[in-house]
Amino acid sequence: QVQLRESGGGSVQAGGSLRLSCVTSGVTPSTFYMGWFRLAPGKGRQGVATMHTNGEITYADSVKGRFAISRDNKNNLFLQMNNLKPDDTAIYFCAAAPSLAQMIRGFETEFWGQGTQVTVSS
Repeated sequence: QVQLRESGGGSVQAGGSLRLSCVTSGVTPSTFYMGWFRLAPGKGRQGVATMHTNGEITYADSVKGRFAISRDNKNNLFLQMNNLKPDDTAIYFCAAAPSLAQMIRGFETEFWGQGTQVTVSS
């Protein structure tokens, strides 16, 4: 059973940085897609960063050059967020699933965590 728990959110001024963490269990990186998503009022769900099973990493255009996804040897997931902007304000979710479709569609399932709030003030 996949279990995901995010932490590290908070309030920061524009231009600041935060590092989000996701403690995982039941995740096998060689066969699981992993990533970070965010949800902001009026904007819907957005994929922020995706780590594919072959190790390839992709980012949303809006965060390229500012955010970096990584994982450790315990299969925990991280998102380093630099030069934050007010538009980055959202609930951020860690996600992991055996297929890309399951990860993308995994909101309110075991394939997404409960989320951590990030608020960026101007």
